[in-house]
Amino acid sequence: MPLSVIDLYRYPVKSCRGDQLAAAPVEPWGLAGDRRWMIVDLGGEVVTAREYPRLVLVTPVLEDGGLRLTGPDGPDLTVSIPPGDGLVPVSVWDAVLLATPAGAAADAWFSRITRERVRLVYLDDPTRRRPNPDYSRDGDRVSFADGYPLLLTTDSSLAALNEAIAVGPRAAEGPLPMRRFRPNVVVTGTAPWAEDGWRRLRVGDVTFRAVKGCDRCVLTTIDPDTAVTGKEPIATLARCRRWDGKVWFGINLIPDAPPAGRSIRVGDPVEVLEQDDDADGPLR
Repeated sequence: MPLSVIDLYRYPVKSCRGDQLAAAPVEPWGLAGDRRWMIVDLGGEVVTAREYPRLVLVTPVLEDGGLRLTGPDGPDLTVSIPPGDGLVPVSVWDAVLLATPAGAAADAWFSRITRERVRLVYLDDPTRRRPNPDYSRDGDRVSFADGYPLLLTTDSSLAALNEAIAVGPRAAEGPLPMRRFRPNVVVTGTAPWAEDGWRRLRVGDVTFRAVKGCDRCVLTTIDPDTAVTGKEPIATLARCRRWDGKVWFGINLIPDAPPAGRSIRVGDPVEVLEQDDDADGPLR
């Protein structure tokens, strides 16, 4: 069975719900519109659903000139893209960069969701941040994503994981949907975990480098429909996908100089251009 794309997702606000797309332009720092907004605390540190699970219940919708927010309670809010002045320092893990505050109304709206004082910021210039230099080139860039421009997963690996959950002590928590893993690209037609060995691939007519496996955190244990936290998939991944003290699912991609205006689409063929047939687990 040939490899192809079966789902595409983008996440306008980091840690909030994603959009399921039919097609998406590919930019050097990720899919267009992906994670250009982020919530931070008053010191500028990133705030995520790891600490505030209710953020997964927020639905952001990109509109011309801004963003519409729908939450689990209270009225919707429309936020305009702020002008690129009044920049403030923010941090995404070890990276410190500048972003534009979205304004008092957006801050108050998200503070009600988190029940703590937080701020919404916008990345007006996505060229400010480089991925981890150990896994990237000088010209590579990334938005507010955790580490890399895109995340790819496969439906066969999810099926294998769900089979393992089903025979484990927490079978009642499965099966899990792919949305738990917040991918950008979902591929079908592979053997389970075949993506561990991929090094370069072409999706449609855009080429990507597979630079690192994706080590997973407690965010995957949050039900995206209810914000209730469980133990899976971390408990099962710890049994069957544990290396270097971490658990792994999916691979991180960097676009390989995408031509301007190129998009990837559901149904696009996926061709593995380079792979490591001797890979022992994910690249790490």
